[in-house]
Amino acid sequence: MKESIVKRLAYLEFINRENNFHHHKYDEEMLQYEYIKSGDMRAIDEAKRMIHSAETGHLSDDPLKNLLYLCIANITLVTRFAIEGGMDAEKAYNASDLYIQKYDKAKTTDEIYALHGEMTEYFVKAVAAAKKENVFSKQVVQCIDYIHYHLHEQIVVGELAKMVRLNESYLSVLFKRETGMNITEYVIVKRMEAAENMLKYSDYTLNEISDILHFSSYSHFARTFRKYYNTSPKEYRNREFRQAGWDK
Repeated sequence: MKESIVKRLAYLEFINRENNFHHHKYDEEMLQYEYIKSGDMRAIDEAKRMIHSAETGHLSDDPLKNLLYLCIANITLVTRFAIEGGMDAEKAYNASDLYIQKYDKAKTTDEIYALHGEMTEYFVKAVAAAKKENVFSKQVVQCIDYIHYHLHEQIVVGELAKMVRLNESYLSVLFKRETGMNITEYVIVKRMEAAENMLKYSDYTLNEISDILHFSSYSHFARTFRKYYNTSPKEYRNREFRQAGWDK
């Protein structure tokens, strides 16, 4: 690295300390991308919160250019995580190109903010749709959607059956045939995936994660987590927190 760059970086670090400014924590920034990879609509609110945060980088003294550069950097990562989530790569890259072209033509920051929200919604919905392309029946898709948004609550097979207007036994057989798992197992797997993300990217305590995911106790949560990941939640967090990213 050239000496001039080293000096400029040292000066920038000094200025940021003097102004009490710091960038987002890595785990905070990654949460929106994990939501996108999962096809989770929470990505929309999280992306909006992050782009409006006072902790975004300063890339230009021109507010319009600064936001433009931030959004272009953002869509690069969104595209990568959407592909990892199952979106067709060519479709994702083409969408990225089109949105960058739209960003480039925007005349105000309000236009760019609106495009950023539209872009995030497009990608997260595309990933969610890709995950359902296994041609699940309407009733199974309804159950999957319900489970996705109610992991923090008790999920009862009988209530799902009522919701989709099927006999409980028939729904159980249909769900197992199409997903390869029975409903109870599917719920546990999705709770484990959510737990994994929270351990990696959130500051929730282990007990809070257990409560959020509706486990009867932390010991129950820990036993279940060890069954799926062959390690305890605490050990997993110590190893993975802020380490997830390019080297997956």
